[in-house]
Amino acid sequence: MEKHYNRKIILVTFMIGAFFAVLNETLLNIALTELMEVFGLDAPTVQWMATGFMLVMGVLMPVSALLIQWFTTRQMFIGVMTVFLAGTIIAASAMNFPMLLTGRMIQAVGTGLLIPVIMNALLLLYEPAVRGRVMGTFGLVIMFAPAIGPTLSGVIVDFLGWRWLFITVIPFAVFSILFAVKFLENVGEVTRPKADIISIVLSSVGIGGIVYGFSSAGESGEGFSSINIIIILSIAFLSLILFVLRQLKLEEPLLDVRVFTYTSYARGITIFVIVIMAMFASEIVMPMYLQGPLGFSAKTAGLLLLPGALLNGLMSPVMGTLFDKFGPRKLIIPGTLVLVGVMIFFSNINPSIPVWSFILAYVLLMLAVSAVLMPSQTNALNELPKHLYPHGTAIANTLQPIGGALGVSIFVSIMSQGERSYLNNVSGDVTGEVMDRAMTVGVHHAYWFALGLAILTFVVALFIRKAVAPDYSPEQQS
Repeated sequence: MEKHYNRKIILVTFMIGAFFAVLNETLLNIALTELMEVFGLDAPTVQWMATGFMLVMGVLMPVSALLIQWFTTRQMFIGVMTVFLAGTIIAASAMNFPMLLTGRMIQAVGTGLLIPVIMNALLLLYEPAVRGRVMGTFGLVIMFAPAIGPTLSGVIVDFLGWRWLFITVIPFAVFSILFAVKFLENVGEVTRPKADIISIVLSSVGIGGIVYGFSSAGESGEGFSSINIIIILSIAFLSLILFVLRQLKLEEPLLDVRVFTYTSYARGITIFVIVIMAMFASEIVMPMYLQGPLGFSAKTAGLLLLPGALLNGLMSPVMGTLFDKFGPRKLIIPGTLVLVGVMIFFSNINPSIPVWSFILAYVLLMLAVSAVLMPSQTNALNELPKHLYPHGTAIANTLQPIGGALGVSIFVSIMSQGERSYLNNVSGDVTGEVMDRAMTVGVHHAYWFALGLAILTFVVALFIRKAVAPDYSPEQQS
């Protein structure tokens, strides 16, 4: 006899926890300048509040596939939310920067493990015919939360101070845990596969090295010419190669990379990663351009980007419903085509453009992202058999911070190189106007590269087909 689940109450439980965990990812970004003043830090040091968070998340994602099979849904959700709460309390009461950074890293442990747990449970709870709507509803949370993070952060920091960025999250985290204790049911089975320590070490070194290496390259002036960055990335890629080879030999791999033998999964995740790269990079490059050649303040730049960011979150459930009705092709192909058009616009941007055209272009970018991101990921996961759900979700979530770090570092490096090349050919004084032209040239170079990625995404999208798992039998629900 099949178990009856109250799927709605489980989904609500997940959304409450995920909203505040994911909100926390971007909540601190605007406060970094104040933290530099409060603790007497330089920019590279305080940047560890963001880079370190992404690093911890990236390292933990592969291990999530193992933990999901070792512990029940209740144990995992309540456990990771408790860890997140502990980190938030430590950060809120921090007396120095090391204590604050420790709290932030503990938060990252909770956030990094939470999303794979939720996505795996949703795949088990909902049949493929309605997964688009469900993933879209969940996507509303994970897109909307980081979108309002910077704006909300600015208000809290201005009126209450940086410490309240953590204090305000504490009661909601407590409520999420108590709600889960009362209502959350276990989904799926505990199989307890063997833990391979060598695989864990190789994945940690590989993924951690890639996220750290690319993030550092994007932040440093030397970029990829730094010998330290070259060494770190070389070790990271070697570790990943050894990790993949080891997974192919193990009977119970930490991450079953054979998921890439499923065509729809491979194509969907390829599109997913490229769009993540473009989105993360644009969220860094565009504010820089708005505050540079266009001359806007940081807060104004954030407000100009807000309509696109909010639309991205709000459209997620709509795109999910359309995905269920029409399949992936009618969303992903037009979405990638719009992406190509937006990249053409950004590769020709200049300080004289009307601000409304920039806002419109960014709105179209975020609309394209919402039409491509969740449908491509959902369609990819739909093709997998049940026993590969933990591995498929873990790999997709592992590639997200890697894609983000990769996109930011490559875009910023190309932009910086373009600026330097322009300035090297300038004769006479380097005025503010010259600097603006140099940055404009750099942005053009970065978006020429982005245009190439967008065209590649469009080509891959042409081969996307609707995927359904071969062994799915839907659970009954109350």
